[in-house]
Amino acid sequence: MDGAGNHERIERWDVFLRSLPYGREVRWSDMVESAAQFVILRMQTESGVAGAAEVAVKPTWVGATAASLVSTLREVFEPVARKAGLSHPRQLRDALEVIPGNTVAKALIDNAAWDWEAARQRRPLWRLWGGRPVVELSWAVTRQAPPAMAREAADMVQAHGFRTLKIKGGQGLDADRASLAAVQRVLGDGVRLYVDANGAYPFAEADRYVHVMAQEGAQAVEDPSALAPDRGFERLQRDAPVPLLVDFGMASLRDAGLFLERGARMLSAKPGRFGLSDALAMRDQAGRAKAGTVAGLMGESAMGTWCGLQFAATLHSHSFPAELSWFLSMREQYVQQVPQIVDGTVALPETPSVAELVDWDAMREYEVTA
Repeated sequence: MDGAGNHERIERWDVFLRSLPYGREVRWSDMVESAAQFVILRMQTESGVAGAAEVAVKPTWVGATAASLVSTLREVFEPVARKAGLSHPRQLRDALEVIPGNTVAKALIDNAAWDWEAARQRRPLWRLWGGRPVVELSWAVTRQAPPAMAREAADMVQAHGFRTLKIKGGQGLDADRASLAAVQRVLGDGVRLYVDANGAYPFAEADRYVHVMAQEGAQAVEDPSALAPDRGFERLQRDAPVPLLVDFGMASLRDAGLFLERGARMLSAKPGRFGLSDALAMRDQAGRAKAGTVAGLMGESAMGTWCGLQFAATLHSHSFPAELSWFLSMREQYVQQVPQIVDGTVALPETPSVAELVDWDAMREYEVTA
């Protein structure tokens, strides 16, 4: 299913930079954006097989700017990757670990290597991994005044049939409660809701926050405060009436294991943050601990969405739907096939690799040259 092929030299290593405008200004917990910025990597080996991937570049999310990531790819990782060559994504990922840190650069290369593997085998990853052909998605309602959040929620459910919504919190307990209540008023009981506070509250207030959100109908609470895999988290989850979805406190595969040891019931495994290799390993760790896994939002365009959906197709259906619908917020895309969301689900294509969905001749004007 995922055995190594012949060892090949990497003959092309092309990096591109794109910016995709949003339909409206977006307020995240730590920034306001009118457009999303992406670094795209395309790798081609001596047989002519190519794989590609993207990462959304937000410094407070990934610890890099577009310029610093491009430099790191060129100066640090391209020499390592070319020396290692490519026979299988895990082989290349292991070679990258000689360099400490730099999670986002490794994730980008790892995802491109998995896309290369799909192209080499002429089968999409979701088939190679035994995944489902249809994946359910959720929509993230970002920070606005509660009435505006309720209108957006209703519009997105009506347009795309979402049955689960992630409500972005962190605007204060009263505002978060009002946002959740406003969304429930317009949607009724037919849509499942959970809240993401993005670590906005002191840990001492986390227990009350989780209980209040649960009382208002949230079926999980993501990052009510800055979480760490310690006794405090263990007590917080033990006493919580709903699962805590662990996201930003989990910076590595090792962290995922530590949170699970402390009783975590749900992890946000993000291919756009950790790479497919580590996301798969997190899924397996969570499965052994009988915890859920969510394919988390990382600001993907349609290109990154197709990559993440390969992973999401392998997750147990009892967990929350994939948060991989953010591409809908963007006014343009650079793949030729954009996911079509119907009744809150998307059907996965038989196209072997994401690289095949991009017009690389049209992308040349966005190439970053030395």
